Amino acid sequence: MFKYFEPGKIFSITSKAPKYVLVLFVLVLTIGLMEGLFLSPEDYKQSHSVRIMYVHVPAAWITLGIFTVITILSIIGYIFKIRNFFLISKSLAPSGFVFCIIALVTGSIWGRPTWGTWWAWDARITSMLILFLFYGIYLLAWRIYQRTDKIFKISSLIVLIGIINIPIIKFSVDWWNTLHQPASINILSKSSIHSSMLYPLFLMTAAFALFSLLIFLMKYNTELIKIKNKGLDRL
Repeated sequence: MFKYFEPGKIFSITSKAPKYVLVLFVLVLTIGLMEGLFLSPEDYKQSHSVRIMYVHVPAAWITLGIFTVITILSIIGYIFKIRNFFLISKSLAPSGFVFCIIALVTGSIWGRPTWGTWWAWDARITSMLILFLFYGIYLLAWRIYQRTDKIFKISSLIVLIGIINIPIIKFSVDWWNTLHQPASINILSKSSIHSSMLYPLFLMTAAFALFSLLIFLMKYNTELIKIKNKGLDRL
């Protein structure tokens, strides 16, 4: 049931979704920005500069999440020959790449008042930069290789190697002595961050996730239109 898909039927559904996602994104983003910029308290050490956290941290989370999803879809798609999974992965990559840039830039801006420098070869920063390179290589591979069977193998290999970097980014603060503080949010135990900061952080994460979904739908619909223009009923 997953091996083939009909672009026409899928497009009839996905083409209607962006406008609803856009409205929801604007709503959640507005509430998140209000909470993060005006209603949440300032940090007793970092003062108002801590507010960049509401952009930096969600962007980093989205970056890691998208690359993980791309890897899972690529592996399953390659093993079971599900070409649609590669199309989804290709459509997800641009938003992951953009959020990776946002995470690096906002991290640099935040680092200036916090650490006294724009850049440091910290373990987490460096591993995030490496992830940025993997995103770039992945997107470049899709532009260079036109033969479908070849790009499936190459893109799967890229993300299979790149996924090794994800746990390094996550646990680098625990494994090495870095400038980054240990994780403030823990799923299995009580988070050290106050709820007044946690709430807008989750709101901004939801907003960025919706934006990623919006970009994905636009890119995915474009790919479906290309398939339809080639006269293909299925991929």
